[in-house]
Amino acid sequence: MGRKAVIKRKTAETDISMTLELDGTGKAQVKTGVGFLDHMFTGFAKHGYFDLDLKAVGDLEVDAHHTVEDCGIVLGNAIAKAVGDKKGISRFGYFILPMDEALVLCSIDLCGRPYFSMDASFKGAFAGDMDTQLVREFFYAVSYSAGMNLHFKMLSGENDHHIIEAMFKAFGKALDMATSMEPRCTDVPSTKGSLA
Repeated sequence: MGRKAVIKRKTAETDISMTLELDGTGKAQVKTGVGFLDHMFTGFAKHGYFDLDLKAVGDLEVDAHHTVEDCGIVLGNAIAKAVGDKKGISRFGYFILPMDEALVLCSIDLCGRPYFSMDASFKGAFAGDMDTQLVREFFYAVSYSAGMNLHFKMLSGENDHHIIEAMFKAFGKALDMATSMEPRCTDVPSTKGSLA
């Protein structure tokens, strides 16, 4: 099918290039300068069966905020471009993912309207080299750049690494479901006739 997007975004704070292939096998090459974010992107791609190539250079001498948020913007843009007119897609996706003691629900609607809700909390200020506050910033940026409803609910969890990793992997699984082709759908999956 070849549903693929190439996105380049350069600002005074970050320089990011991403290639996203929705119909991939889970191969990822990720280098953002934020090790924890690289690990999260790799899990997202692996479990969503997306092929992902991401290179980001950001002002990490300030902190990771601009790099993490802008990677979210670029991922959202890539998702929107790769799904195209959304004809024949499933549109909705959801997954409840366990990771040790953590259990996280993710639900998506590729409706063209951004909305973000996150019911999750973290105990520490950092997970690896990434500020845990940036998890919300990242997924908010994805939601609004992609034009998707995106909901997270932490059902249980104690370890921040496990909770955040469960979120990224659940997002990958839910997005794979939402972007998958539905053979019974021959048009845009909306009674309005448009997902924009």
